[in-house]
Amino acid sequence: MRKLIFGMNVTLDGYIAAPEDDIGWSEPSDELFRWWLDQELGIGLMLYGRKLWEAMSSYWPTGDRQPGATPAQIEFARNWRDTPKVVFSSTIGEVGWNTRLVAGDAVAEITRLKAGDGGPMRVAGATLAGAAMRAGLVDEYEIVTHPVLVGGGTPFFTALDRWVNLNLVETRTFPGGVVLTRYETRR
Repeated sequence: MRKLIFGMNVTLDGYIAAPEDDIGWSEPSDELFRWWLDQELGIGLMLYGRKLWEAMSSYWPTGDRQPGATPAQIEFARNWRDTPKVVFSSTIGEVGWNTRLVAGDAVAEITRLKAGDGGPMRVAGATLAGAAMRAGLVDEYEIVTHPVLVGGGTPFFTALDRWVNLNLVETRTFPGGVVLTRYETRR
């Protein structure tokens, strides 16, 4: 069975985006960007909701050709293009860059993918991750907390039907007061 990971940059008050989808607070240090790259290199399949897919696909297909791209950004862009992806959306007509589109039941498809063989999967996007969390499919949470309060926006955690007990498996600090906490779901 494949592992399903949900991880994102988060404000101290629990948002992945401030109002109007503002993520200006989340600019990573070189060290944090490299950490995210190392995590992505170990992922066998990316699962995207529509909004995050649109944000990622607007930049990373050519991120390695952008003026001033660092070696880590070049590697990230190439890995992003090469990693298989599934986008869950009923409004997007087509996708590219090693990606498959699913318009049906996201939880059923994630459950099917999780039961298969392959490397870990990452669910990306709060709405899609929320559905996976409520279905009990998320095995690990990577929470990268930035020292900023934005007061509202898109929350990292969704409303749940029941408690999810977790075990702390890692903590780490990054420049600028950014803190990683990584948890595994206690089963």
